[in-house]
Amino acid sequence: MSKEEVILLDFYGSPFAMRAKIALAEKGVEFEARHEDLFGGKSELLLKSNPVYKKVPVLLHNGNPVSESLNILQYIEEAFPSPPLLPKCAHARATERFWADFVDKMLFEAGNKVWKSKGEAVEAAKAEFIEAVKALEGVLGEKDYFGGDVFGFLDIATIPFTSWFLASEKFGGFKVEEECPTFMAWAKRCGERESVAMALPDPVKVYELVCMLRKMHGIE
Repeated sequence: MSKEEVILLDFYGSPFAMRAKIALAEKGVEFEARHEDLFGGKSELLLKSNPVYKKVPVLLHNGNPVSESLNILQYIEEAFPSPPLLPKCAHARATERFWADFVDKMLFEAGNKVWKSKGEAVEAAKAEFIEAVKALEGVLGEKDYFGGDVFGFLDIATIPFTSWFLASEKFGGFKVEEECPTFMAWAKRCGERESVAMALPDPVKVYELVCMLRKMHGIE
């Protein structure tokens, strides 16, 4: 276990913060998660630690801040090298980073479109979301995890977003498992890991958060 000071500025519904929590747990790094009130007033520590984007997650390692979740994952991999989350092969590492970026740009954004849409736009958003999940399902193939037999970087980058699937399903009128059963079997497998089970919130609470966000955006 690490004896160094590791603090994570966190928000319970943030899939990006969940990534850091899972990675730290997989590495066996002790850390303190500090919840941020993103709607009632962000802490001075958050504003000071991430003055550019002013958002979570922020990892504070011995007082030094690291922002942006994929950057944080890479930092955790380098600062706490054992056990490794990325494969040894340079091409395999680059491939996992590419698909992690895809998760941010395609899966996350498509999921947001589903719950932010109304009327006919919902169907288009749903189709885009399912297409993104199917793309990841194709990368997964018949493997237990994206990296094969070992749970690693891309799994950590992807699994937190499944906690938002219930909200997308409710507002999109579909079931991810019916569309992408292989992907959801992977999600269930990941959920059996202690690091994942402890990091992911109750999907019902995420759904309630999304309902609040819809009202804030004037969608309802």
